[in-house]
Amino acid sequence: MSTDSSLSVVGICGSLRKGSYNQFLLQAASKHMPTGMQLEMLAIHDFPLFNQDILDIGIPAPVKRCQDQIAKAHAVLICSPEYNYSISGVLKNAIDWISRMKNQPLEGKPLGILGATPGHYGTVRAQMALRQVCVATRMIPMNSPEILVTEADQKFDAAGHLIDEDTVSRLTKFLASFASFITTIQGRR
Repeated sequence: MSTDSSLSVVGICGSLRKGSYNQFLLQAASKHMPTGMQLEMLAIHDFPLFNQDILDIGIPAPVKRCQDQIAKAHAVLICSPEYNYSISGVLKNAIDWISRMKNQPLEGKPLGILGATPGHYGTVRAQMALRQVCVATRMIPMNSPEILVTEADQKFDAAGHLIDEDTVSRLTKFLASFASFITTIQGRR
């Protein structure tokens, strides 16, 4: 765990798509974080599909890299699209890998959840599914405020910049609340 006074957060995007609105939302979050809070993005694109036979041989290097980054961070910020009323397969696979480590980096870790979609439901079902996963991994999700970005195709420009002022305002408030949440959870330890 980091020992300085700043808050270190690792960000995980549940989409591998090059023009992912969720990747754009995480990038926007990194620009609107409160003073003293930093976001480091984790890469999960190179995780193999979870297979106990692979784990029996040894932890794959990409998984070990992410495990170490999560262990050093104060909190995790996950931004995922919604696929078939749930989180993406790539995100679930990453969580499945990381949750199998002996020194469990997810346990007790504060979690911020957000999501963006061109649809009208703003990833609400994916966020609920991720909260279910938190029960098994023992992450501690922040319950409110929520960030459910609907009609994302109208809120980001062609370069992926968040241009909707209402969403920027809500994101900024969400991140300030997340910083307070992290501090509260860390104080309980």
